[in-house]
Amino acid sequence: MADTNHIIKNIQVSGIRRFDEAISDIPDIIKLTVGEPDLPTPAHVKKAGIQAIRDDFSHYSPLMGFQKLQAAASRYFNQKYQLNYAPSEIIATVGATEAVATALITLLNPGDAVLLPTPCYTSYEPVIAMAHANVIPIDTTTTGYKLTPAGLATAIQTNHDQHLKAILLNYPTNPTGVTYTKAELAALVTVIKQAGLIVISDEIYSEITYEQPHTALATLYPEHTVTINGLSKSHAMTGWRLGFIMAPLALITEMKKTHQYLVTSTSSISQVAGIEALTHGLDDGQKMRAIYQARRDYLVTRLSEIGINYIYPTGAFYLFAQVPAAFKGTSWAFATTLAQQAHVAVIPGSAFGDAGEGWFRISYAASQDALRDSMNRLATWLTQLQV
Repeated sequence: MADTNHIIKNIQVSGIRRFDEAISDIPDIIKLTVGEPDLPTPAHVKKAGIQAIRDDFSHYSPLMGFQKLQAAASRYFNQKYQLNYAPSEIIATVGATEAVATALITLLNPGDAVLLPTPCYTSYEPVIAMAHANVIPIDTTTTGYKLTPAGLATAIQTNHDQHLKAILLNYPTNPTGVTYTKAELAALVTVIKQAGLIVISDEIYSEITYEQPHTALATLYPEHTVTINGLSKSHAMTGWRLGFIMAPLALITEMKKTHQYLVTSTSSISQVAGIEALTHGLDDGQKMRAIYQARRDYLVTRLSEIGINYIYPTGAFYLFAQVPAAFKGTSWAFATTLAQQAHVAVIPGSAFGDAGEGWFRISYAASQDALRDSMNRLATWLTQLQV
């Protein structure tokens, strides 16, 4: 067999998917693994998609998406987050994942370097590698899992001999659930501007913040920010695969080419549903956020009772918890043993990079019953472990 691309050969399917597949056949398993909302897509959005199918609305769309969708997205993100992207500065993508890939592949030259706070979502590093660029990780474990201006400045100074091109931020953050205040972002922007970096800001969880409103980074640094968002989390539309890249026109013009040759265009049916979600579903995410917050509050109470340390999540629907001291082994071994013995599935922290070792991620995009039963099982199993 012919040899394959050496970069592809050296990367793996994400740790999230590999672990989820490895434990899926365990009987009676409660899965708190994938960030998949258990809530349904809003009825009015589904109705629009169904009607589009009935109307045979099943042809290619323009490369950047239907103009009506671009206009709806422009209005929606302005109303929500005071973003000022014109419709022509927005591309409809196959989920936020394609949006991130399109942005990175377009922006990066071979040998460029991207600053990346860790632990982080699993798809960033492989795509940077595919672009023949380099990752410079910034470990945030000693600063509350947040990037600080001092930490960023140190990373820039330490790697001044690298061809620093961009920084990739994700907040609210997967896997930790932490997010940033407007003041914290403004302080980071001061350092970013001085270094002349482009920001790729993955804000797919923007609708799911609890104690504070979400601040879009592009409101502070519009000229050099690429904003990534979508409807997967805000409207429980993961399977519809509809995301957005928003950026200044000069960047969007180049990203349009990458997007075309990766996917041509996103689903016409999904776009029609997206127009409905963006036009008449401004408050859909608020209802879901209230449910997630109740689940978050339940989990932090139960984990405190059980005696497991965790990072208090202020956004998204993830909780990052520390592997109990009674367990002697890696986070992967912990999650595997927990799945096999207690039939509770979580994601090992090592799936999110070296900085995640010793921790595990719980997704509370699962039913209240599943959370209650899983915590009961975890408590019982941990008691047996400590005997």
